[in-house]
Amino acid sequence: MMEERERRIAPRLPLTEPLAAWVRGLRAVHLRDLSRTGAQLEHLGVFRPGAPCALDLPPRWGALSLPAQVVWCTVIGRHPQTRDSHLVARSGLRFTALTTGQQAALADTLHYFATAMQPTAMQPNLRLTDTSATRR
Repeated sequence: MMEERERRIAPRLPLTEPLAAWVRGLRAVHLRDLSRTGAQLEHLGVFRPGAPCALDLPPRWGALSLPAQVVWCTVIGRHPQTRDSHLVARSGLRFTALTTGQQAALADTLHYFATAMQPTAMQPNLRLTDTSATRR
C-alpha cells in the first residue's frame, strides 16, 4: 500500500483548543491550526476561495497581522444556537508576501504554541521534585 505524501510545505501545528482570531474584512474566527505558510480556521458563513484577507491574532499572541488568501472553504454544518441557522465552515488560508519581521514573529508564535501545548512532564527545564531524597 502506498503512503500518502504530505502536500504541505510546512508542518501544521494543531491547536488543542481553538484560538479566537479575526480575519480582517471578513469576520471573527477560531484558529484550528497554524504553520509558517498558512492556517486552518472555523467560522460562521463561507469565505470565497481566492479572496485576499489578513489573519489578525489577538494582542496576547503579539497582535500579529498576516496577509493571506483564502485557498479553500468547506461547510461542515449549521450553528444550532443562532436564530438564522448560520452555516459553519472551515477554511484554509495561505499567507502571502510576509515581511521578514512577520516571518520572525510567526516563528516565535509557533514556537510558543508548540512548547505551551506539551504535557508538563515533557516541557524542558521542568522537573518533578523527588521528596524521598529530602526526608532523610
